[in-house]
Amino acid sequence: MTKVRFGVLSTAKIARNTLIPAMERAHNAEVVAVASESGKAKDFATELGISKHYESYTDLLNDPEIDAVYIPLPNQLHKQWAIEAAKHGKHVLCEKPAALTSKDVEEMSAAFKENNVTFMEAFMYQFHPQHNRVKEIIASGEIGDVKLIRSTFSFLHDLNSGSIKMQKELGGGVLYDVGCYCIHASRLITGEEPIEVKAAANLHPTHDVDITAAGTLKFESGVIANFDVSFEQNFKASYEVVGTKGSILAKHAFRPDNEGGNGALVVNAEAGQREETVQGDQYKLQVEHFADCVLSDKQPMYSIEETLKNMRVIEQALASARN
Repeated sequence: MTKVRFGVLSTAKIARNTLIPAMERAHNAEVVAVASESGKAKDFATELGISKHYESYTDLLNDPEIDAVYIPLPNQLHKQWAIEAAKHGKHVLCEKPAALTSKDVEEMSAAFKENNVTFMEAFMYQFHPQHNRVKEIIASGEIGDVKLIRSTFSFLHDLNSGSIKMQKELGGGVLYDVGCYCIHASRLITGEEPIEVKAAANLHPTHDVDITAAGTLKFESGVIANFDVSFEQNFKASYEVVGTKGSILAKHAFRPDNEGGNGALVVNAEAGQREETVQGDQYKLQVEHFADCVLSDKQPMYSIEETLKNMRVIEQALASARN
């Protein structure tokens, strides 16, 4: 096998616009089937040139010619179908957040190990090479000792649209949707787990989901990470790392694909200010890494154990925000 054959569970927008095209660009992956339980699979497959379609997720999982599945379903359904995929011997690339609780992730992990399948949560941004460059600059000592991380991820969303993002029972809310990125980035940069997590949020009066939130993570090394996320603000998706001698601003930290794949790093240090451009196709790189792990029988760089750690911090932030 030289390519991983993917089936897609859902005709979700992110599959159509982003992940399926990334799979087509990847050298070691191909999309061979799509499934929908709302009668959309046939038209979707025809439109995108996918050879097979199924009107149930189970039928797709029963296809022996599918090696792995991509799951872009509503958050509440991730656990159920990831475990079901594992039982059918399919490897799983699942949209973030992988589940809604750490207990759910633990159950998923057990299923993946029992069935000897590879799992990876689709935090695509981390595969963009700009983040390795950030870590290189930090390691060089150019900005001194890291003391503070500021991250933000917001966009305007129709709060009365009835979308999945606004449905509590489906795992809606801004912390699950994009707060997970800021938490992940803070952990990625520090290489630590927070010892203290605090958050505050504004809840929608009707839907009871968090629509704007801010939080603080404190790490044992002394680094403090502040983040803010919102469905009520113009688009922004950046982080800044502040040290004793300078700072690094990743202007397009989470969605450089909106900028043609260009990550822009603004470095302020003793030598002055400069801007570095780092190019990368984060979605393609994510797919290629996952497929390589499947083909080589090795663990992804972002393991289920890391998913569990991130989920525990999200849980703490959600609990703090609702207290």
